[in-house]
Amino acid sequence: MSHRRQKISQGSTFEAQIGYSRAVVDGRWVFVSGTTGFDYSTMVISEDISDQVDQTIANIDAALREAGSGPEDVVRVKYYLPDTADFEDCWPALREYFGEAAPAATMLVTGLSDPRMKIEIEVTALKP
Repeated sequence: MSHRRQKISQGSTFEAQIGYSRAVVDGRWVFVSGTTGFDYSTMVISEDISDQVDQTIANIDAALREAGSGPEDVVRVKYYLPDTADFEDCWPALREYFGEAAPAATMLVTGLSDPRMKIEIEVTALKP
């Protein structure tokens, strides 16, 4: 069985500058790159962690939908935060978006490439 690879872009300046895709579909697998709270159409990011989580989820959802998938298909999620104290504030939005799928999850405390970023989320989904 052959399949083709589909690359999904959201027009982020990061994608062009660094050389990656927002998501890649390979067969039934959807790999969404680490995604942050930037509105990629304006390259603006809120200072508020809750706003960043909402925008990050919107960015991920758009990539998944373009790939023919959705939150119910997510099997793996990784959360990256520079400040562990911010994570609990993210839980309601994360539970609302990922709760039905209940994917395997990991949270890592790490530096992010831009000090304005308070969360980055990476997901893997298996298309229906």
